[in-house]
Amino acid sequence: MISPMTFAFDAARLDRRRKAAIIVRFLLSDGLRPPIASLPEDTQVELTREIGKLSVVDRNTLDAVISEFADELEGVGLAAPPGEDAALEAMSSHISPTAMARLRAEAALRAGADPWGAVASLGSTELAGLFSRESVEVAAVTLSKLPVAKAAEVLSKLPGEQARRITYAVSRTSKIAPDAVQRIGRALAEEYCAASAPAFPQPAGERLGAILNSSQPTTRDEVLGGLDVQDSVFAAEVRKAIFTFSHLSKRLKAADVPKIMRLVDTRMAALALASAAKGKEDEVAAAEFILSSLPQRLADTLREEMQGLERIKPAEAEAAQAAVVNVVRERAALGEIELETEEDGDGGA
Repeated sequence: MISPMTFAFDAARLDRRRKAAIIVRFLLSDGLRPPIASLPEDTQVELTREIGKLSVVDRNTLDAVISEFADELEGVGLAAPPGEDAALEAMSSHISPTAMARLRAEAALRAGADPWGAVASLGSTELAGLFSRESVEVAAVTLSKLPVAKAAEVLSKLPGEQARRITYAVSRTSKIAPDAVQRIGRALAEEYCAASAPAFPQPAGERLGAILNSSQPTTRDEVLGGLDVQDSVFAAEVRKAIFTFSHLSKRLKAADVPKIMRLVDTRMAALALASAAKGKEDEVAAAEFILSSLPQRLADTLREEMQGLERIKPAEAEAAQAAVVNVVRERAALGEIELETEEDGDGGA
């Protein structure tokens, strides 16, 4: 009969690798999943080999190792995920976009670093541009290294034929050596991630659209007319970013109308609706949409207020319609309502 002492270890003489193996094996046997995959690959290999050397650990040794491990945990004052990627993630909302771009580029190009994190951090529009400039094979490798949600988003921005060629090329990526994938990632990071961050966080069309949103209608129409002549593509981008009272019937959901109008002063709401009812076709449609989407009592109250209004000055009409639109924007920014794109439908469905 084999004596239990045959399997005993001297806990005081065990090195840290053997102790780590005992702890990890104990956790696994207890059904836990320690984050071993986050360790460097060499460490994972050595740890697995060390666990393989274990046979039977006596209770006294196990208790001693666990007690030592628990004492070390109690002495930890602060624990943070190691590595620069974790630091960048923690600081992403606290430092400037320029500083973030610089740090990501430096991390991606550092010897031994994984460049794919920096590539994956690019915006979907930037990645779509990358796919268009690089070969189908490189695009297929990049697509395979992206998180699933971002890969799907990038594909949706590509022309159908290009998306089909890239997705087919994914089938030929299984035999690419890991070091080749790393070389591709490093080349892409050097080409696309080392560039400085843009001076403006929003595209030019969105920035100009926001300005024109707050401009007088005559100014807005003149600017858009000039843009149509000089750069019709840019003009189309600006028009998509513009949101005025006349867009309410196409962008605002009928179910959200009562919530919005209860936040607008009654007289201002009546001024906005009365002026729109006598305006252009899209303004009339917006006024009718709002009134038809309100509860009967609130709609009747606004109609009575509208009937009591005499001649409305243009400045009053613009201010009243802007007040309604501003409430819509504020609620949308807070996430209380969700605006539709004009392509989604008529806004009331």
